[in-house]
Amino acid sequence: MENKKGIIIAGAVIGLMSALLVKMGNPANMGVCIACFIRDIAGALGMHRAAVVQYIRPEVIGIVLGSFIMSIGFKEFKSTGGSSPFTRFFLGALVMIGALIFLGCPLRMVLRMAGGDLNAIVGLAGFAVGIVIGIFFLNKGFSLKRSYTQSPIDGYVFPGAMVGLLVLLLVAPAFIFFSESGPGSMAAPVMLSLGVGLIAGALAQRTRLCMVGGIRDVVMFKDTYLISGFLALFVAALVGNMAFGSFSLGFEGQPIAHSDALWNFLGMTLAGWGSVLLGGCPLRQLILAGEGSSDSAVAVAGMLVGAAFAHNFGLAASPNGVPANGKVAAMILFAVVAIISVVNSDLLQASDVKKGAAQNA
Repeated sequence: MENKKGIIIAGAVIGLMSALLVKMGNPANMGVCIACFIRDIAGALGMHRAAVVQYIRPEVIGIVLGSFIMSIGFKEFKSTGGSSPFTRFFLGALVMIGALIFLGCPLRMVLRMAGGDLNAIVGLAGFAVGIVIGIFFLNKGFSLKRSYTQSPIDGYVFPGAMVGLLVLLLVAPAFIFFSESGPGSMAAPVMLSLGVGLIAGALAQRTRLCMVGGIRDVVMFKDTYLISGFLALFVAALVGNMAFGSFSLGFEGQPIAHSDALWNFLGMTLAGWGSVLLGGCPLRQLILAGEGSSDSAVAVAGMLVGAAFAHNFGLAASPNGVPANGKVAAMILFAVVAIISVVNSDLLQASDVKKGAAQNA
């Protein structure tokens, strides 16, 4: 599916399936949200105790396993890792906190727009700005260094963990937490959600679907291949939402969203910037982890911990807005991601060269 027709079909299928999941019980404008669903999984595992967002989401499990199955079938599975693992872990946490300030990952941002939530357009603007900032550092030589081939078993660990999560979901032991109210209690049937995840993971693996990559490629190379998939996803989800009666246009009263424009913008700026440095959006990180990348698995682990941290320390937004702790944390994280961007680029090296030249003059 390397041609544009393939990614357009993939995006349309995922958009329609997302609208269907909402119709069948998932939270409104949240057919699939990688950030929100990883947050729910963190809650189910007891990593945070926000009782309204605790559930093992089958969609995440399916996405990883769908990617894993396709990469094995097409002989693209390759166990790799070792590229600045702790930096990737921290960037994953940072991206998650930015997404939870906005209340959604890039995928949900598109789905929120398809549901009529105009606040998501503000988020899109911030997301694009974050990507442009990230591109600036890419052009200045930013790199987290190369990955190395690892033992095949390393690549199997993350998909294996997803199988373990599926067992916990189906068995539901007493030590797993499930919401009895709020978004965490809203879920489509398990097998439907798992099936949608498997299909989405398979399609995203074959097409390299990635919102960050789409905007990055348009800006850097004038290449519309990746962005066309998300445009198709938006249109299909919009049609699906209208058909199912899930469309409501406006800024106020949108489901699981707030209307603070500044923090919708800044939350997604942070998420976009961090995602560029990671090499892909949260969806893309799940796909790459399914293909055997331990680097992406580490980034997803960072997202899991970041989600727990956000709720344990009152950083995550709610429909009432962004708490003061979240605003302070975001400002600190902007400074941190700037430092990561500079020290891993050629900017310092260029500065040292200029300083040396001046001293020798």
